[in-house]
Amino acid sequence: MATGSVEVIYRGVFQKTLAKNICREIVFAARKRGKVGIAFARYSDSPERNGIPAKQFAVVADTDDEMEDYLARYEPGNNDATIVCDDTLCKGIESWGWSGVQPIHNLLKANGTLLVTSTRSPNSLIRDIHRKGTPYALAIVKGPASFSGMWVYRDDHTDARLLGALAKVAPNVLTLDSLIASLNASKKNDAKVASAQRAYDALASTPVDANQGSEAVPIKFELPPISRMEECLVVRGEAVRQEMPGWQGGYRPGRNPVFKKFATRTMRPVIDFETCTKCSFCWLQCPDSVFDVTPDGYFDADMEACCGCGICKEVCPVEQCIAMVGEEAFTDNRSQWEAWSKDKRGYAEWLAEVRRAEITRSHGLHHVGQYAEEIAAEETRK
Repeated sequence: MATGSVEVIYRGVFQKTLAKNICREIVFAARKRGKVGIAFARYSDSPERNGIPAKQFAVVADTDDEMEDYLARYEPGNNDATIVCDDTLCKGIESWGWSGVQPIHNLLKANGTLLVTSTRSPNSLIRDIHRKGTPYALAIVKGPASFSGMWVYRDDHTDARLLGALAKVAPNVLTLDSLIASLNASKKNDAKVASAQRAYDALASTPVDANQGSEAVPIKFELPPISRMEECLVVRGEAVRQEMPGWQGGYRPGRNPVFKKFATRTMRPVIDFETCTKCSFCWLQCPDSVFDVTPDGYFDADMEACCGCGICKEVCPVEQCIAMVGEEAFTDNRSQWEAWSKDKRGYAEWLAEVRRAEITRSHGLHHVGQYAEEIAAEETRK
């Protein structure tokens, strides 16, 4: 059986059109070489909320019977390639049916390829990715995360570049010739074809050993067996306030111990407690109640619960008291207030260093002709 499949992991809403275009083009290209294909979506526990990790799949087979046999499962679990549209997803994503944090390569077959859009180095990304236990390849399409598909000047060719790279690493799913034929038929855009060809020619893969990667253990918890299921729907309440020994004078709201929202985050708030006036605006306006009131009256964001929306920064009246910093600058979710309380000088040095990682998220092209300018600049650099 020559069936092959690809999963595309993307940020919900922002990258939905991008992911859909990638999977659709894989199916169109498959038909150009006499194969059958299908594309479909899977959502996590919070479908379509901004930034929530979501998936689309494309499956290619020689015959309808092979396709039906392969699809007799909830989602393909032996993918030839996993395409990651935003490199901050490499830290892990929330699972379907919510059973913890799923490694980004969980459904990638041994010796498959993890294909990531990123400006970072392979070693930098491997630091964030959970250990897989089997070898695989990491390939990077150079470029920032793209929201291609949302805005007026939206076509930065991220879809064509990822498809060209996919043809290099998974030719059983997509060939370059069939991709070019499909692009010529559907887009009639020579620049798109050139982008796909350029990505195909430039792509290089880095082998990753079974035990390379982050030592972090994916978050898991026990799911009740069917024998313990109750007769009706039961939604157990959470305490409004957590009792915290040693936190006299402070306040921590009750939070679900197994529902973590940090997989949604591309940036996180970083707080300068030295300039904080304790105005409480961040605490009052946070839509997810992630701020704890500390015993000394400051406000500390719980990074297990923070989804990185940035509202706290917007409402803060003190310039640069709160900054939104790219998630790639962090390796854990530890309390910033605790770090500051224990070592104010060390925290100030860390704060200055980490704020240099502040990034501006790309929303695709901003003016007519920008893509041609970027290609010309790239050719000049060569």
